[in-house]
Amino acid sequence: MLVHLAAREYRNFSRLDVDVPAAGLVIIGENGHGKTNLLEAAAYLGLLRSFRGARDADVVRFGASAFHVRATLAAPSRWHTVTVGYERSTKKKRATLDGVEQPRLTNALGALPSVAFSPADVALVAGGPGDRRRYLDVMLALSSPAYLQALQQYRAALLRRNAALRTAQREGGRGDHEARVQVWEPALAEYGGVVAAARHRFVREHAERYTQLCAAIGERVGAMLRYSAVGGDNSEAESTSSLVQTDALTRAFAAQRGTELRRGITLVGPHRDDLHLHLGGRDLRTFGSAGQQRSAAIALRLLELATLRDALGHAPLLLLDDPFAELDLGRAGRVLDLLEHAGAAQVLLAVPREEDIPHAFTRLERRTMRDGALS
Repeated sequence: MLVHLAAREYRNFSRLDVDVPAAGLVIIGENGHGKTNLLEAAAYLGLLRSFRGARDADVVRFGASAFHVRATLAAPSRWHTVTVGYERSTKKKRATLDGVEQPRLTNALGALPSVAFSPADVALVAGGPGDRRRYLDVMLALSSPAYLQALQQYRAALLRRNAALRTAQREGGRGDHEARVQVWEPALAEYGGVVAAARHRFVREHAERYTQLCAAIGERVGAMLRYSAVGGDNSEAESTSSLVQTDALTRAFAAQRGTELRRGITLVGPHRDDLHLHLGGRDLRTFGSAGQQRSAAIALRLLELATLRDALGHAPLLLLDDPFAELDLGRAGRVLDLLEHAGAAQVLLAVPREEDIPHAFTRLERRTMRDGALS
């Protein structure tokens, strides 16, 4: 799917060009030389943002004014080329598909679909609710245009409602602030209902598979996935209905409005929800060991891989950033078996040493990364 990757003034790359074989590539290099940056550049062409959460200005090479990333693609991709560029001075980002600049950046979202695995994924389990919401949003937006549209509309209405709430807090109740806040609630409830219902639906449909994946990786007690909507409907029977979620959010906004006017922020809605992970009935974030949290994070990435594969009709690009570094040999072997079973077609693997290449990937061509240059 990925034939050629080029990056200009991206991270520590002044100029990077790499041909990618159909099966993929192994990049070998010590930490700090740029191998993860290469994976990040590839992922940027699907996510339109850094998978490490960095700001666009921070991935521009030091001293440069802009960065540019380009991929040449082959079937089954719809596109032959995709490019994304960002200019530091104007803070503008542009994307093209087959040479045509897109009027909306989201038109290029998922042009090079990928799933990244790295030791940093433990933040999906050990981090705050925002990490898990972002995981759901990225996966569902890439696999469902309707979800992406609802999420964008929800965020736009939330931004405006929060601005009205801050004004009300600052002015201490002078003027008709409640009406200015309330005007955004129908849109917030409508689109928030779609978002919350889709998240509930995903968890409901994949909870059993998540349990199976954790067991296959090596967990001996039952793992559980549960979604909790703050202000929404969490009932077993109706939580996947967008209309039911909209009604619940409408009531929640009305009930919380007085408190929110005093505090200057929206306290209920999908932007406050969480994806709860349990093992043996205990919260993994609080009570899980490092190994248990790592296994749960890998299970979530495997769910993401399967979800995108099913939505696209083919496997996305697999980006492996030394993913087995903190796993014992038994778990690493089981994860490799699960990846193979998931049907990953093309792999970019980054490891610090040649002996760190798992046996399953020794067939791949190899490049060495040093000071931002491949050889």
